[in-house]
Amino acid sequence: MYRRSLLVLRAMMDPRTGAVVAGRRDGWEYVWPRDASAVAIAFAAAGYQGEARRVVHFLFELDLGAAARFHEDGRPVEGRAAQGDAVGWVDAAARAVGLEAHVAPQPWRDRADYQEGESGDYLGNAIAAAGEPKGIPAGDPSVRRPVEEGIRREFEAEGRLVREANDPGSGLDSAAAWAVRPFRLPALYPLARRTLLRIAGESGRYGIVPSEDWDGGVDPWTAPTAWMAGSLAALGERRAALHLMAELRRDQTPAGFLPERVDAHTGVPASTTPLAWSHAFAILALQQLWNGS
Repeated sequence: MYRRSLLVLRAMMDPRTGAVVAGRRDGWEYVWPRDASAVAIAFAAAGYQGEARRVVHFLFELDLGAAARFHEDGRPVEGRAAQGDAVGWVDAAARAVGLEAHVAPQPWRDRADYQEGESGDYLGNAIAAAGEPKGIPAGDPSVRRPVEEGIRREFEAEGRLVREANDPGSGLDSAAAWAVRPFRLPALYPLARRTLLRIAGESGRYGIVPSEDWDGGVDPWTAPTAWMAGSLAALGERRAALHLMAELRRDQTPAGFLPERVDAHTGVPASTTPLAWSHAFAILALQQLWNGS
């Protein structure tokens, strides 16, 4: 899985420009800043610093406030407004390769998130925006703790993290994993642990859907399954992490590709195959499980 995932990421990347598309098919052959940033972080974790830096330099050239997706030449793709996590993910990718991020801040509130639905105040966007405040030394608790406590106040419900701010009924969101990796918000780790263990405990044979309030059907999605496994491993929940990775392995095609999602009953690919984002998180989960990185 690890080797094949690295090959998939190379195939999705333009080696000259660093542009990384989500998938090689109509509708997916665009650069999403979030997805491409995860690819850069995975390349860096695997020791491919040159590839990782090329991806980050491409992302630096995008107008992140212009759209949710971009052509491989950097032009915005019309039809979807900018999402609320792009700047945070690009910042995280820059840190992973040792570069200083120089992207303009963007609001995270009243924006769509990784589920690409209606605008709102969502957990994943809040976590990405809190990942590293501009101009603040990494890990400075005098600034990071108040930011983390702000997320707690808005998104905690019964000791777990829900999808929408100040809406306890919005359901748990697998994006709680991002508070552990890659954004590392330690004050949120206890809430994230309880959230992820609850979601993982309800997974099926082929993984999880993105969140409890998910209205996109019952088919499991491979990227959330992988990012939950990586963060659970980072929290020391190895058994739960390996359980999710076994489910992710069942999602692979005979060629070793990870689809965006699979049929909940058969495991047959139900969408884009392979998906770069899923392979990036598979690499990061495997790194966390066996290298502790």
